[in-house]
Amino acid sequence: MELEIGFGTTPQRVTIPDSNLAGVLLPNRVEVTLKGEAAVRDALAHPIGSPRLGELVKPGEKIVLITSDITRPFPSHRALPAALEELEGAGVSLGDVTLVFALGSHRKHTPDEMKKLVGEAVFAKVRCVDSDRDDFVRMGRTALGTPVDITRVVAQADKRVGLGNIEFHYFAGYSGGAKAIMPGVSTREAIQVNHSRMTLPEAVAGRLGGNPVREDIEEALSFCPLHFILNAVLDEHKEIIFAAAGHPVEAHRAGCAFLDRLYKVEIPEKADIVLVSQGGAPKDLNLYQTQKALDNAKHAVKDGGIIILVGACGEGLGEAVFQEWMTTATSPRSLVERIRRDFQLGGHKAAAIALVLERAEIYLVSQMEEALVERLFMRPFGSVQSALDGAMEKMGNNARILVMPYGGSTLPALKQ
Repeated sequence: MELEIGFGTTPQRVTIPDSNLAGVLLPNRVEVTLKGEAAVRDALAHPIGSPRLGELVKPGEKIVLITSDITRPFPSHRALPAALEELEGAGVSLGDVTLVFALGSHRKHTPDEMKKLVGEAVFAKVRCVDSDRDDFVRMGRTALGTPVDITRVVAQADKRVGLGNIEFHYFAGYSGGAKAIMPGVSTREAIQVNHSRMTLPEAVAGRLGGNPVREDIEEALSFCPLHFILNAVLDEHKEIIFAAAGHPVEAHRAGCAFLDRLYKVEIPEKADIVLVSQGGAPKDLNLYQTQKALDNAKHAVKDGGIIILVGACGEGLGEAVFQEWMTTATSPRSLVERIRRDFQLGGHKAAAIALVLERAEIYLVSQMEEALVERLFMRPFGSVQSALDGAMEKMGNNARILVMPYGGSTLPALKQ
């Protein structure tokens, strides 16, 4: 079979013997009845596990809406108007409402960026602020020792509402839900303690129960409750195709279930070779972004197998801390040990790659210099076909090959 594989702005073609092809993983077909603001309004009108937002709030209360920052795809400007209407309908003055951007450990916004995120109308009538890692209230400590340090304006609010999108998260299971609180409006110390558990085998994409990172995040709600959430699932065009509102765990689980129906794809067995691409530009601009496809592909490869990671990476590694960790490491194991003693954002993706390398080889098809790729503990190739030929030579003529053309979106799940 001949297939087209995304690679920067110029896709590559590869021929795979039919007898070796185990399958091509594509998103499942799911019927969508409501999109955009219509989906948001329907979710607000039919909350899950909770009264309507307007029934939870009272006039005179201080209300905080926590929404995503500029690094996330959640379209706040599409979701906020309906939520604010619900509050105003309950007699809440918009002067008592503060919109907080959940920065986690990211940089602050400019006023123009805030305005773009929420829309001019909302920005003009609602106070908008960034979460502040230096001005916080310590509200407790989880059973695993994570400090629940929350931005003061959030900690002191009478009611807290979390907004965001749900997608697979490679060690918290899924984004959304309680992540608005932890790490959204938490301190760097809290984030480091929580995220340092990313190396545990149960901390994987698509897992909620038994995931130590997700369970720690949700335990933080016992100290700083979210009273209501509004979460959405987005398609590849960043359009809202599903929304869930209500209880911070129950509504979140409904969103996760929809995401699973769309992007979790069952496979009967793991493959000897997994050929995975982010889908081309702009998703494979650098290795930092392309890593997401690699992390999904790891669920489909046999121990001792080969992952052919396809990403143009025209801008190289793409992030300073990530680059420093990757280029100075003496071995994949050294990266895993380093993240356990010194969690750093950027370094966490280096450690994620190292965890894959401990189970499988990575053949990287990119535009990066061969010497640099080898320094990253990967084998360099200039074309998908040459990488596949090399992988088959090593794994044998009977090797089973699984292809993931949109690896950043599809999550392989071994059929039970």
